[in-house]
Amino acid sequence: MAKVAGGSAAVMIASVDESAVGLTWMVDEPQMRTSHALVDNGRVWLVDPVDDTAVMERVAALGEPVAVLQLLDRHKRDCAALAARLDVPHLRVPATLPGTPFEVVPLVNARLWREVALWWAARRTLVVAEALGTSRAFAPSAAGAGVSIGLRLRPPRRLAAYHPEHLLVGHGAALHGPSAEAALTEALARSRRDLVRAAVALPRALLRRR
Repeated sequence: MAKVAGGSAAVMIASVDESAVGLTWMVDEPQMRTSHALVDNGRVWLVDPVDDTAVMERVAALGEPVAVLQLLDRHKRDCAALAARLDVPHLRVPATLPGTPFEVVPLVNARLWREVALWWAARRTLVVAEALGTSRAFAPSAAGAGVSIGLRLRPPRRLAAYHPEHLLVGHGAALHGPSAEAALTEALARSRRDLVRAAVALPRALLRRR
């Protein structure tokens, strides 16, 4: 892990994961913010990105950036700054993404929480910004993912219709292979029964280095 300049402040990158669908990088902090660069036929979409000089050099090598996608209204991160620097659109909680390989999946549409997910059918890739996570703050089940504390009583069950081979989240490590679908299935199934454990896990995770 190396401390580098990124966005408005220095960040510590905990890991960079290169997979068949692109690049995932995670900030080493209590919230474990995770960003993605999705690559298809030489085109690159940045999803809820945190800026980082070294990572962005790797992203540039993947292809031509075409848009910055912000899947959660409050995930401002470095979305606007990167879109301006790369001279590409900043699409905030998009309803549709024509001309892309992605299906937009509506998840939450409330005054204080607007969120969509992405389903990339050709690559069996599901991208979820906040409704699901794999970091300790989400109290993941043994399979590896958990529902956000704010949705535990009403989990995003429409995600059960998808069978991902790659599960990319906004907080925590990406999951690939059979573990991706298993984690999604178990997270939804255990959402309510693990509510108390999740309520305890969140403050512990946020305070782990204070």
